Amino acid sequence: MSENVVELRDVSKVYRGEGTEVIALSGLNLQVERGRFVSIMGPSGCGKTTLLNLLGALDKPSTGEVILDGVDISKAREGDLPKIRAEKVGFVFQSFNLLPTLTALENVELPMERGRVPKKERRKRALELLKSVGLAKKAESKPTKLSAGEQQRVAIARALANNPAIILADEPTGNLDSKTGLKIVKLLRRLSIQGRTILMVTHDRQMASLGDTMHFLKDGKVLKKEKKGTLAADRKDVSLCPQCNKELSPDFIVCPYCGTGL
Repeated sequence: MSENVVELRDVSKVYRGEGTEVIALSGLNLQVERGRFVSIMGPSGCGKTTLLNLLGALDKPSTGEVILDGVDISKAREGDLPKIRAEKVGFVFQSFNLLPTLTALENVELPMERGRVPKKERRKRALELLKSVGLAKKAESKPTKLSAGEQQRVAIARALANNPAIILADEPTGNLDSKTGLKIVKLLRRLSIQGRTILMVTHDRQMASLGDTMHFLKDGKVLKKEKKGTLAADRKDVSLCPQCNKELSPDFIVCPYCGTGL
């Protein structure tokens, strides 16, 4: 298995209309190692949305290669992209995108239902995921009965439903106050410490700084990379859960073992 979940090699994306040509990405190279938390920053129009569309198998590059967990999206058939997307990618959006008529549990179950996971199995996994984000007691609540932060935690649990290779978080704190937003980014960081691969697009440098690396985009290219942390396996900053006494990172907001809020 490759150490890189994502590899972009000389990727360009050009949008053409009647007499117009917009270069969204130009010769972009990027690697994201397994288990890393990568932040992407840049001004409006720098190519962040296009980058997410390519990594999420929503689009294909004009030139270059986009390798996602060993699959070359640039060579995949259009009809194969939905399957790649469903199996390889978990999405977390600024606006949560939860279905208001479904409970938190049903929202988390939905991706597994589309993947034809048996009902008993998907319900069990959905409950475990809600517990892991500290919302086991809100499983039967609908989004309108949840706070904005709780809705985003449900969205993160949903993103994990099919055990994706990477979670793409598009401005996940954009609709949250700063305190709640910080909790959400710390939750994403905790997931990366557990071995998940996270790529987050944000305008907030404070939030971006919690990642392992920050990449700065401008005019469709990576202009700068700042290394912020270390590989999850190398991290030594651990504490103990007051309830079950398991070792945790101090960034945890909920114990993944017993569900105790920290």
